[in-house]
This record gives sequence, structure tokens and C-alpha cells, in this order.
Amino acid sequence: MRHLLTHTSGLPNHVESDGFARAFAERWSDAGRPFTPEELIGFVLDQPARFSPGEGWSYTDTGYLLVGLIIEEVTGHTYYEEVTRRFLDPLGLTLTGASNQIELVNLATGYLDADNPFGLPPQTTTRPGVMAWHPGLEWTGGGLVSNPRDLVVWAKALFEGDAMAGDYLTTLLQSAPLSSGTRYGLGVAIYEEGPFGQTYGHGGWIPGYCSSLRYYPQHKVGIAFQINTDIGVMDGEPSAVDQVEQRLADVIMTDSGNASKASYQHKN
Repeated sequence: MRHLLTHTSGLPNHVESDGFARAFAERWSDAGRPFTPEELIGFVLDQPARFSPGEGWSYTDTGYLLVGLIIEEVTGHTYYEEVTRRFLDPLGLTLTGASNQIELVNLATGYLDADNPFGLPPQTTTRPGVMAWHPGLEWTGGGLVSNPRDLVVWAKALFEGDAMAGDYLTTLLQSAPLSSGTRYGLGVAIYEEGPFGQTYGHGGWIPGYCSSLRYYPQHKVGIAFQINTDIGVMDGEPSAVDQVEQRLADVIMTDSGNASKASYQHKN
């Protein structure tokens, strides 16, 4: 389980396979027939491992699908029942829910390149709140619809130790090296150094949408945003997402620091 959650299993990623790309391009228009987890996992069964477990790092949504199957086998409930009972309801995440159907209330239309590799239409919706393809194929690889408010509430609860019972932060942040200055825990990237100290967080992408969540433990500040296009957003170095993350942190941390200073001076 730790190898799957930290992406150190060596398991290939079905999203990057030619077989998945071809199958999705052929099938996305049949919105009533989403891929099952077993079908998606099947796209990597003929591929060699990328490395032996624990001897490398490579992101794989396929590993998270295996985690989802394990959750359902162990609990006897669906993944969405468990995530709602354990997290969404107790934490008041009322703007977050399962993206396991094509109709998603208040969904913003997303925009993607007309020449995208999956042959998808340039708009994600066919009419307000109705997706052109079934998002259920994401499942435990990212199958939730949310907004920045809920993402920040989640970050504060998760990284301040209030998301579940017990002292889980040590386990959550036990990590594997990803690159220089970056490590990866249980579904969380850990950036060791930055202008505002250590940072925890994660990005997210599906065609037409990008999300970013960052938490700054030294400041106890969470910042999240979402973009309803992926056209040119992740291109370049740094990407547009990286630039927005940095600029929001600059503004919010500076304002927070000034407010704290003003409050201190007033009290004295």
C-alpha cells in the first residue's frame, strides 16, 4: 500500500499507454459506458515494471485504482461512500462530491486544445453541467469535483492533524525522494525549500481543467485555485500554474505578515 500511495511501486501508468489513448479516443463519446477500474488496469498488464518496488519514483494513476479496489474489498462499501462518510461530511466539504456521472451541478465548462491526443471536443460540456464524456474513469485517481474553498478547508484539516483520528501526520509525510528538494509522501508532494519555507501540496489535471493546492506549515496557510482550461497552462518552465502559485503566495503571505505586524503594534 505504501508503494502504491507514494508511487514507488514501479507500476506503469495506464494514462500514458498507447492502448488507453486509442480506446479512450474511440469510446469517450459513449458517455453512458465509462471504463471500469479493472479495464483501466488491464492497459498496463502487458507492460514491464518501470523499476523494482521501492527503487524509484514514477507517478501512476493505475496504482491509485488498485488502492480503490483494496478500499472497497476491505470496507465492504464503495469508495465514494467511504470518502463521504469519513471526510466530506465530517469536515463540511459541501462543495465537493463524486464525479461519477456526466451531470455535475454547477460545473464550469472547461476548454482544451482542439488537437488534443484523445480526440475530445474543445469544450468539456455539451450543455451547462453536463460533460461530453464520462468522468467516472478517474475514480480513485482523481474522481472528485470540488472548488478552491473546499480544497483549502481540506488542506487545513489534513495538514494540521484534524482530518482523522490519531497522530497520522508522521505516516502521511513519510516520503520518497522525487527530485532535488522535493519528496513524495502519501498522496502529497513535499517541497523542502521555498521563499515561505517548506510546502505541502498537489496539482491535478483532467482534460480542460487544472487544480493546485499548497499548504505552508510554518504559516498555517492554505492556498488553492482552479483553471478551467489546460491550453498552454502546463507548458514552459515555469508553467502558468507555477507562476500563479508563486504570485498568490507572495500576495497572501505579504498581506498576512502586514496584518500580523499591524495587530502586534496595535496591541502594544
